Formats: sequence, C-alpha cells, structure tokens
Amino acid sequence: MAATLHDVARLAGVSIKTVSNVINDYPHIRPATREKVEQAIAELGYQPNLSARSLRSGRTGVIALALPELGLSYFAELADAVIREAERRGLTVTIEHTGGDRDRELEVLRSPRRKLSDGLIFSPLGMSQEDVGLTGVGYPLVLLGERIFGGTADHVTMQNVDAARAATEYLIGLGRRRIAVVGAHEGEVIGSAGLRLRGYREALDAAGIPFDPALLGYTALWHRANGATSMRELLRSGVRFDAVFGLNDTLALGAMRVLQEAGLRVPDDVAVIGFDDLDEAQYSLPSLTTIDPGREQIARTAVDVLMQRVASHDATPAREVYADFRIVERESTGPA
Repeated sequence: MAATLHDVARLAGVSIKTVSNVINDYPHIRPATREKVEQAIAELGYQPNLSARSLRSGRTGVIALALPELGLSYFAELADAVIREAERRGLTVTIEHTGGDRDRELEVLRSPRRKLSDGLIFSPLGMSQEDVGLTGVGYPLVLLGERIFGGTADHVTMQNVDAARAATEYLIGLGRRRIAVVGAHEGEVIGSAGLRLRGYREALDAAGIPFDPALLGYTALWHRANGATSMRELLRSGVRFDAVFGLNDTLALGAMRVLQEAGLRVPDDVAVIGFDDLDEAQYSLPSLTTIDPGREQIARTAVDVLMQRVASHDATPAREVYADFRIVERESTGPA
C-alpha cells in the first residue's frame, strides 16, 4: 500500500503537522527536523496528493521559470539548476521561452497562466530599467539578470562589476597590459555588457593603464559566432593586444578559436578569460579560465526567496541579493 502522511510522521518521530509543514516548505523549520522528515519521505517513497494539497492550501506546487534563450548554455544550465532546487522541495517547474523579446516578456508577466503556478522566476532581456514599474505584479515574482534594478519585486543577480574587475585584475597580475574585450554593447550602461565593461575600466584605472577604445570588440548577441566575428575584426584592425576578456564564456570560446586559426598561441601570445563557468569551458582546448558568477547560488536563492513569499505572503520590501563569485583558473591564461 502507498505510504501515508501518518507513516512518514511515525518514522520521523514528529507530528503530522510537522510533516505537512516540511512538504509545503514552510519557513522556520529546524534543519535537523526537515532532514529527518525528508529522509522518512525518501525511505517510504511517500508521494503527496498534489490535488488535495492544492485545494487545501491554494498552492499548486508548480513554479514558472521564464528565460530569454535556452539555446545559450548559460540559460540552459541555469534552468537545470533551478529545476534541481525546485525538485528538492517537491516542486515542479514550467519553463517559458521569451526570445528576449520585450512584448513576449510583458505577456509572460501579464498572462492568465500565472494563476496555474505559485510564482514566477523571471530573467528579462528585452525589458529595461524604464520598465521597472511594470514588475509590480499581484503574485510572487523573483527577477534575475541585469536589466531591471530597484523595483518592487525581489531580485537575485550576480556581482557583474566586481567580478569583471577581478577578471581584469587577474590578467593584469599576469603581466598583461593590452587587454581586449569581446562582447561590448554600444552605449549600454545597465545590462551585463555595460556593467562588466565598467568593472574592466575600473581595473585599468586602478592599475594606471590607459583605456583604449580600439581594444573593444562590439557584438549584438553573445553567441560563439559573434565572439569569432568580433575577434576577426580586432585582428583585422591591427590593434595590438596580449589578453582577451570575453564578457561571457561563449564569446571567449569563439574568440579563442579564431586566435588559434590566426596562429596565435593561447596563453603564450594571448591570455583569454571568460565569464559564466559553463560546463564546456573546462573541456575546451586549452581549457578556459573564467569567472564562476555563482549560478548554483543564484538558482538556490531564487527558489528560496520565491517560496518564502509564497508560504508567508510576505509584504516586506523587495530584496536585492548578489551571489558570490570566484575566478576558476585553467589553461587559457598564463604569465606574459
């Protein structure tokens, strides 16, 4: 026979109410108690009756995740991390693909489909800081990314400026002085490219290295092909450089391929660093030094913050949470 709530409570040595609180992911449960209940659930193979739970609690046990481009490895790996965190809490994730189009992003925010889930984790790309007022929605919402700051929704993001500054300082510490950038966006201030470029310039200023706009490689999208095209244009321009900072790993990998095609040795002639710590970065040849921006922490925190709002209907001011980052040293960097 299927295990019941009573069976789980008996095995864990707790009350039925405690088991129910763990299943519904209520806050303020002691970690040791939560662990005992989760172990009992796993041992008995207990499956909650989701329909009954939804009728009693008004919750569906489903959260939505809206991302701009699942074809990009970063967003695919982020989705995987969110799904794993949600499953750990007994939640199901539905995924919506916006293509980074502002109209589609607004439709996601306003859609009647939101009633079919308990809340939304949302990474906009087409929307901008001017749309901050549109994030005041009537359901739990957690924003990701670098397009909108200071709104009424919780926001979990990465330390773009500090991490980019650290990446540039790392290259400078290796003796590199002519550091090209691949992935800049013309005129962008708020956004991944704008913020990472700010960190790059701050590191140059601190080291007393003049900023040279000729070292900036511009792209629209952040795909591997764009990194390759940008690097070809830099090489064609004749500008001298001894390092490359790809504003994401995909750009860096495309740029590194072109450097090697041109007969330049990585890292001997040109050191290369990326940003995102994609799984494929450790398998490139040479393997790619990169910034780990805390993707797993972002996923875990986003699910935590969303479910806290769902469980308590918390009306406290919106939170802005920044994940930790670290430099992952691999073969693509080396002493000048």
